[in-house]
Amino acid sequence: MARLDRLLANLGYGSRREVADLVRHKQVELDGVVLKDAGARIAVTPDLPERMTVVGKPVDPPAPLTLVMHKPLGVVCSHKEAGASVYELLPRRWRARMPALSTIGRLDKDTSGLLLLTDDGPFLHRVIAPKSHVAKRYIVSLDRPLEGHEAAAFASGTLMLESETEPLAPAVLEPRGPKEAALTITEGRYHQVRRMFAAVGNHVVGLKRDRIGALDLPADLEPGAWRRITPEEQAAIFA
Repeated sequence: MARLDRLLANLGYGSRREVADLVRHKQVELDGVVLKDAGARIAVTPDLPERMTVVGKPVDPPAPLTLVMHKPLGVVCSHKEAGASVYELLPRRWRARMPALSTIGRLDKDTSGLLLLTDDGPFLHRVIAPKSHVAKRYIVSLDRPLEGHEAAAFASGTLMLESETEPLAPAVLEPRGPKEAALTITEGRYHQVRRMFAAVGNHVVGLKRDRIGALDLPADLEPGAWRRITPEEQAAIFA
């Protein structure tokens, strides 16, 4: 149970005073009934967006909330980096949600593809924890043709990246053409895929993540689009 004013304030609808104003002006309904008390206690259930409206529209989903997004090129995954961010692709008030939405790992500005965002801390840490061994697959376009030795180097478990002291965990390379391949990794080091190909004498010119665990980038998501993850999709991450 949660106080109505605190619930809506945490969903980004304004301060508790502003939420009280919405209630006073009969802008909040539950099960078709106008709510008159901003201090009323509300059961926070997953079906709340089907039952509650604010200014005539379904209330935003309460926490915990996890989204799947098709990250486009040219946007960053941080509030602190310069330039447009993935958070600007979401409804504006969602930036005021508490708990806040965070990306699960990051894709750099020049990488597109499957991105997860969540306000569920335990779920986030489960996905990124090294002991979970959640694999990520990237589709890589290269500057020069593959030479044939790269798969063995990546699978060896001995490949070192420049300026690091620990070798990379084994990774799986699947050539898809002279200058294209799929690479599956279980780590998330800084610019790892680009640095791996640099270590074997090549240069990445295009990079897209298309799978996390057994969850594929949904075919119906265009670049910049997002939606709530389904329970089946969430389970697939750990399959």
